[in-house]
Amino acid sequence: MKKWIWLLALLSCTKKEAIHFVDPYIGSKGHGHVFVGANVPFGAVQLGPSQIMRHWDEFSGWDWTSGYNYISEEVLGFTHTHLSGTGIGDLNDILLLPANGKLQLSPMKIGEPHSGYGSPISKKNEKVEPGYYEVFLPKYEVLAELTTTERVGFHKYSFENPDRPHVLIDLKFGIGWDAPTATRLEQINDTLWVGHRFSTGWAKDQKVFFALTTNVPAERFELYDDEKPVQGKEGFGKGMKGVIYFPSKLKEVKIKVALSPVSYDNARLNMDKELPHWNFDVIKKEAEKKWKTEFDKINIEAADSIKTIFYTALYHTRFAPSLFNDVNGDYRGADQKVYREAKFKNYTVFSLWDTYRSLHPLLTITDPNKSEDFVQSLLHQSEQQNALAMWPLHGNETFTMVGNPAMIVIADAYRKGLIKLGTAYKAFETLYKFSNTPTTTELPPFQKYIRDLSWIPADSTHETVAWAMEYAVADGAFADMADKLGQKEAAKYYSKRAQLYKNYFDPVTGFFRGKRADSTFSETFDPFYAAHRENDYIEGNAWQYLWMVPHQIPELIKLIGGPQKTEARLDQFFALDQKLDSKASNDITGLIGQYAHGNEPSHHIAYIYSYLGKHYKTAEKVREIMSRFYSTQADGLVGNEDVGQMSAWYIFNALGLYPVDPSKDFFVFGSPVVQQAIIKLPKDKILKITAKKNSDKNKYIQDVKWNGNSLGKWFISYQELMQGGELEFTMGPQPSEWMKKAQYIPQ
Repeated sequence: MKKWIWLLALLSCTKKEAIHFVDPYIGSKGHGHVFVGANVPFGAVQLGPSQIMRHWDEFSGWDWTSGYNYISEEVLGFTHTHLSGTGIGDLNDILLLPANGKLQLSPMKIGEPHSGYGSPISKKNEKVEPGYYEVFLPKYEVLAELTTTERVGFHKYSFENPDRPHVLIDLKFGIGWDAPTATRLEQINDTLWVGHRFSTGWAKDQKVFFALTTNVPAERFELYDDEKPVQGKEGFGKGMKGVIYFPSKLKEVKIKVALSPVSYDNARLNMDKELPHWNFDVIKKEAEKKWKTEFDKINIEAADSIKTIFYTALYHTRFAPSLFNDVNGDYRGADQKVYREAKFKNYTVFSLWDTYRSLHPLLTITDPNKSEDFVQSLLHQSEQQNALAMWPLHGNETFTMVGNPAMIVIADAYRKGLIKLGTAYKAFETLYKFSNTPTTTELPPFQKYIRDLSWIPADSTHETVAWAMEYAVADGAFADMADKLGQKEAAKYYSKRAQLYKNYFDPVTGFFRGKRADSTFSETFDPFYAAHRENDYIEGNAWQYLWMVPHQIPELIKLIGGPQKTEARLDQFFALDQKLDSKASNDITGLIGQYAHGNEPSHHIAYIYSYLGKHYKTAEKVREIMSRFYSTQADGLVGNEDVGQMSAWYIFNALGLYPVDPSKDFFVFGSPVVQQAIIKLPKDKILKITAKKNSDKNKYIQDVKWNGNSLGKWFISYQELMQGGELEFTMGPQPSEWMKKAQYIPQ
């Protein structure tokens, strides 16, 4: 017996940990746009390399929106804020570059390493893992190592052959639309500097304050406004740069850079509280420990390739929302006012149109304790900007994408019991107010059209069908919330609004179409037409938006003409030619027929088969999607990762579940690819998912048991899962009788 115990202990010790399956390069090539560098889960700092953007004006620079692309072979420097998986570039604030020799103040050009600052790099001399990044810069013979806390970036630079060693600070540098509006840099003493970078871009009025300290005193310090020398120790301008020179025989220097959205003093406070020492290895290990805690939340048994995809996906779901406050609770609101000592953790980088579908439902399982802070952040931002939050970015509202996705995220958190009752009532008032009356000139008066006409006229603006259908999903979620709060009149009103998508359905063509102010449909119509920002949809076409009714799929089936016609249309949809209009959005990628996995409106469509009782077709499609559009390669994501959404989709589907209707609290079964998953829940509860006889061939569910009892339905509720227990799938090579008999939608 002791021998077996010893053997089990040995196996557990030698088993490869989840963190070692993570490959941060996945999604960094092609259209994935993921961040590559060092950060901690949900941290305010993303410290990593910035590269030359390739031909931004020709739109091909789109693949550098995070600041990094796997195909690039240079590093300009290391910046402290990055987006991940977005379709628009911004951030990359506060660039540092360790250098030797002649000073260069402007970035190098592609293929011309001596034309400016920056160095070629080789992938064999680059290493990235959760919480840590390193790269050797051959031009300067410097090894750069990076790690972080939540609000502080920690640099370690080792000089092989020091020759006038120095570190460049460039506050002019930014990517994409970003341009500095005001920068300041001041030397306080020979080891401390403070400064700020204010900029405009996707975030129109971004403010970053920082404090920078070195463990080696500076030999001298030089200031420049772009390339013009500035006398003294303090400089203001639109492109301040500083150069810290170190002793000529310097072998190593460590630098800490703390960020704050509020002030220099708060940046210094963040540094004092989070990183009061100079032990780089300790901070690296602490960052690794934080990541291990995240990966330990879901322990899976599967093929190594699936583990790599799965744990990398889990890694990417921990980047955002990201902290946007200081250790004392201070933060900068969307009205640019400073709010002191907030009683909640303020977050930013909510890609809500993307993430309401999978990421936020996933976080209600893995991180339910964060829901209150997420909701508080969204509510306060909405009040500060006098409009519902849509795409909050570092104290700004970008008004990117369509609909009212914040309503869905907030209503979901309330329905699952994850926010306080007082927060729920505040949320009701805020959502009701801003979803009824136009309050911003940033957008057309969509709410007025909905209220007065019951549709948004296609002759008034573009993308009207997309706006209306997303509004309907949000209204359905809010109606349910209002009903549970006892607000019956509001529930009745929003329930009607949740059905207004029907006004756009054209029974002649069988598609949702733009409708003009005189109630007639737009004259020209091509269901494949997907011109970017020019048609009635957003990042999609009529075929893809035919299914954009996740909150009322049974009603959609009736509208199309019943189960048989709906199944035939679905079959046709997945079998159509993969043609797209020449002006189609770059986001429409990952095609199976007209299904586009690279864009969110398609993400639930394979599950509509299950609402028709054709679960085997759902199984076939989700297996195909996982197999074709996710891989272990650097281009292993078929489209923009979208701040966690593409990754969360994979996690759910790998486990055999999916939140088809994000406005409800149940998950529909699909076809798991893991053999087993152990999910840690609050209060030490455990959810165990097993898939017996699972294989590539055995993709069809034969039976489902919940805590040992056969489950006569094709879904399970959030409340059931969060109580803990065992969900057991039995898989087989053919569709089963159980699949045909199981109840396929909640009553």
